[in-house]
Amino acid sequence: MFTEVPQPLAYAETLLGTFASLSRMADDARLLEEFAFAVGQLTGSELAQVYLLDAGHSQLGLSAECFEGVMQSRQSIGVSADYHTDELLQFSLCQNRVLCLEELGSGLYQTSFLPPSAGQWRTLLSVPLVNALGVVEGVLICASVRLLELKVFAESLGQLGRFVLAQLALLQRLRSPTQSLAVKAVAASCASGYGLIGKSAAMRSTYQLIGKVLHSPYTILLTGETGTGKEVVARALHECGPRRSKKFIVQNCAAFPESLLESELFGYCKGAFTGADRDRKGLFDAAEGGTLLLDEIGDMPLSLQAKLLRVLQEGEIRPLGSNDTHKIDVRIIAATHRDLLSLVAEGKFREDLYYRLAQFPIELPPLRQRDADILELARYFAAKACVFIGREPLGWSETALAHLSGYAFPGNVRELKGLVERAVLLCEGPELLPEHFSLNVEAHPEDSTLYLRDYMERVERAYVLSCLRRNGGNQTLAARQLGLPRRTLLYRLGRLSVDLSEFQEGTSAP
Repeated sequence: MFTEVPQPLAYAETLLGTFASLSRMADDARLLEEFAFAVGQLTGSELAQVYLLDAGHSQLGLSAECFEGVMQSRQSIGVSADYHTDELLQFSLCQNRVLCLEELGSGLYQTSFLPPSAGQWRTLLSVPLVNALGVVEGVLICASVRLLELKVFAESLGQLGRFVLAQLALLQRLRSPTQSLAVKAVAASCASGYGLIGKSAAMRSTYQLIGKVLHSPYTILLTGETGTGKEVVARALHECGPRRSKKFIVQNCAAFPESLLESELFGYCKGAFTGADRDRKGLFDAAEGGTLLLDEIGDMPLSLQAKLLRVLQEGEIRPLGSNDTHKIDVRIIAATHRDLLSLVAEGKFREDLYYRLAQFPIELPPLRQRDADILELARYFAAKACVFIGREPLGWSETALAHLSGYAFPGNVRELKGLVERAVLLCEGPELLPEHFSLNVEAHPEDSTLYLRDYMERVERAYVLSCLRRNGGNQTLAARQLGLPRRTLLYRLGRLSVDLSEFQEGTSAP
């Protein structure tokens, strides 16, 4: 670690003293400021900056800055600013790799995050800040107007940064319960829908998972029933992440036979097979720097699964007909509606590939678990359809809304979208009515193998929810309409796992 550092013994002594000094810090802000100051002293650079991700991992904020030996005030450093557009910051953040540049003045790099200086910035070192679990939580920046050998400090600064993150976590655990609640409130306020629609408890959990993995390079496995919006979530992960300026490419693994799928993904060289009259890049190369969604991954042939595993492990591909491999920089998201573990047990899916793909699984909830989102989604699809066909916006009758809210939607969001678009085309008046929606109410909600009790519970749950919505969440009025005592309704709501927080109860009736 110290072999290339100037005066290694003196540097090691100073570094050890820095560890000891930082261990005595009892305040988050002071800890980060001392960290930035120490980094400037250790490296001899004029600038040291500490960037940390927020609680939702959706923004990168400048937490401390030491410029020419002076700590900058929190007002001047612009806490909680969004740095998605700064590629140098995003490189270390998303790739978990050290970046060292010695010619910043060439104009090739965006350096708007660096403060104005009397001299031109020449040297920059970017070190990812990684916690004990190996997750990147921020970036450390060192910059100088002189030509310095900053890369020799990268390993030791990385270890120092890991220690600082551990100290921050320790300080957070030691806070009083009141402060902990405040931190959780701030984290909740940072939650974002990432362009997705829905405020139900199930979707809020999905947003939290997206935020955790948005800025990491981990492979994501999206699971869920057909029509739950796996491609929509994959696109949100791309467009809200640091790779949004690059391509987002979707490949359905069930749409091609094995031989064509391999050439589509990996590309081929001229003469690789009959008809290959030129070199052709595959989708891995086409998505360079961006995101590749492998939809219906459960239908990928076993022989191709082995090649995909190598891509995930080594980060390199070999086109058909070529003897050479080359590195790629692509974030891979896999999606499937099938139970991959069952396919593994049947020998139809590689176990090692499953665990490599499922680094960070996200299961998307079916629409029947998002009761509070149905009407919001319906209104959104109706408004979008009206714009598309160039007609005036349509209103909704209460009976039409109740008609939709009581339906199980076995086809999930995709089915709802199709039903609403068809209703907009059928509607000749100013308002959508129940007769515009062709709901197959006799169809089984999902599974023809359900026991009678399970089926009746689903029917009961749908009807109770519909009644609650018609009465604006007022439990007393809903109980009266259902012919039940209010206490009995509350018991049934608990047994049916209805989240009452999704309903804003109106004024109780006498």
